[in-house]
Amino acid sequence: MQRRIAIDGIAHGGDGVGRVDGKVVFVPGVLPGEIVEARIVTEKRRWARAEPVSIVEPASDRRRPPCGVFGRCGGCDLQHASYRLQLTLKRDVVRGQLEHLGGLDRPVVHPTVASPQPLRYRNRMDFTVLGGRPALHRRRSEDLIAVDPCLLLEDAPAQVFGRLGDLRGVERLTVRGSSRTGDSLVGVVGEVPGHADRWSASVVALHPGGRARAVLGPPAIEEVVAGERFRISAAAFFQVNTAAADLLVDLVRAAADVGPRDVVLDGYAGGGLFTRTVAVSGAAAIAVESDPAALADLRHNVADLASVTIVPGRFEVVTAELERRWDVAVVDPPRAGLGTAGIAAVLAGKPRVIAYVSCDPAALARDVAELAQRGFELEWAAPIDLFPQTHHVETVARLVST
Repeated sequence: MQRRIAIDGIAHGGDGVGRVDGKVVFVPGVLPGEIVEARIVTEKRRWARAEPVSIVEPASDRRRPPCGVFGRCGGCDLQHASYRLQLTLKRDVVRGQLEHLGGLDRPVVHPTVASPQPLRYRNRMDFTVLGGRPALHRRRSEDLIAVDPCLLLEDAPAQVFGRLGDLRGVERLTVRGSSRTGDSLVGVVGEVPGHADRWSASVVALHPGGRARAVLGPPAIEEVVAGERFRISAAAFFQVNTAAADLLVDLVRAAADVGPRDVVLDGYAGGGLFTRTVAVSGAAAIAVESDPAALADLRHNVADLASVTIVPGRFEVVTAELERRWDVAVVDPPRAGLGTAGIAAVLAGKPRVIAYVSCDPAALARDVAELAQRGFELEWAAPIDLFPQTHHVETVARLVST
């Protein structure tokens, strides 16, 4: 069934939102303010999903996507929106989640901090190989589409990407690189090609469980963020937008507001980005991490800092068992958020401030609601665009004990 729909908002996830006969309809690839012809493809009692057929009245901020496979590739979903509108939409999503799921009335949500580079910002991308070429998943599908080149890749990994050649025998690969240090690395799942020595990059064979075997060069790269140097192992997590990570650190510093006598907890510390740039502003820092690769990087990256204590283990378990107090908690949990167990672990140290870094506004809102019941008030939230051209948004939130 085809219907004409006025799009009046954007949903968490990037779809446009309109109504047909009073029922909410989600439509991908459209923008607020547009009128579209769309075909209903899924219909439930309270909502429906539709696919756009034509744009009857386009929004003034609609633009021609710079990538030729946009709309088919699932990597980006906002290239058709001006960058100004992308920033506005992300702020609206964060505010909406805090209101609807967090139960807050008019929360303070700052304007989205723009990425210094709206394109060519990713220092890492993961690809599946299709017919010997790097590929990404098609939109809402397990099918693959070859991409060459990907416009999101930062210059250093993009140069490596251009030298990959025939990848038959490779199942998946990860390309990492730093334009600040010049380091590059390719992680390979499957057969390492005989011409890998022409990639001008370190090469690592990746195995199940996160194990990595060096094939050519060192099994890690180095990156510089906020003036600090970090080692990043082949399979370890690190912020994918280096230029915006500088701004992220600034936001976390503002949210944490660490004093020189404070004890700071860095939860889900990863390779130590916030341990080294934020937590060390206090008298002592406690960094908690469970992933073996990240732990190895963390130990390396803070080896010269006597004020840092590293606690290995699952955050929700080991933090709750620590017989210490902390004044400030900096947490950067996985997409699912802290949850009840994580919140209990954070509060076990009786902090006065929580600087919460979230990659999912819905999870943040749920945690903010629970923290409100435990005596913490959201002072402000600040979205930051670590992932331009996509619906994903990072948010830094400052919560204070009441």
